[in-house]
Amino acid sequence: MDLNLTLRKLGYVPVAVIDDVENALPLAEALIAGGIGSIEVTLRTGAGLASIAAIAGSGLPILLGVGTVTLADQVPQCVDAGAKFAVCPGFTHAVGDACRNASLPLLPGAVTPSEVLTCLDAGFSVQKFFPATVFGGAAWLKMIEAPIPQVNFCATGVAAADIPAVLACNNIAAIGSSAVATREMVAAKNWALITENAKKMMALIRESRTL
Repeated sequence: MDLNLTLRKLGYVPVAVIDDVENALPLAEALIAGGIGSIEVTLRTGAGLASIAAIAGSGLPILLGVGTVTLADQVPQCVDAGAKFAVCPGFTHAVGDACRNASLPLLPGAVTPSEVLTCLDAGFSVQKFFPATVFGGAAWLKMIEAPIPQVNFCATGVAAADIPAVLACNNIAAIGSSAVATREMVAAKNWALITENAKKMMALIRESRTL
């Protein structure tokens, strides 16, 4: 999978924290109904892996990612559950090697030039920029593009007001957040609200991409 091209086509990757595996499929269905084609299910709860397995086994047309991958030992479990890409808040060579050995595309996190170069040297030219707004948002993306133009980013932690400027950057592949489907919304089974949020987010992304 060409991760950069895939993310550019998707535009947005919702970051989901699921506490009850029974909510996994309705959540995925609500996102799809709103025009979203991907989901990053985090490993922040005990239901994470089971939720990934449930979505993977459903055959729903959604690109399934696993987030908060921080240890190499987690990678085989993520692959077995059915994840098609992984996201790490930072980067370690152990996690990078494990993902490479498992043929699992990885978005390693980076926020400094040295971190970006470290990930690039390890073979990862698509990286996670997090938390984006805290570290400069669009201004950071524009500055890092000049010396390191070969790296593209999926930015998460982007404030709503900053989304258009971030998406206008040449080196941004997509953005991600939990705003469309917060942990509280998922726990409350508020699928209609999540679908409506998804529609609004995708409309904003289409508008920003054409600016």
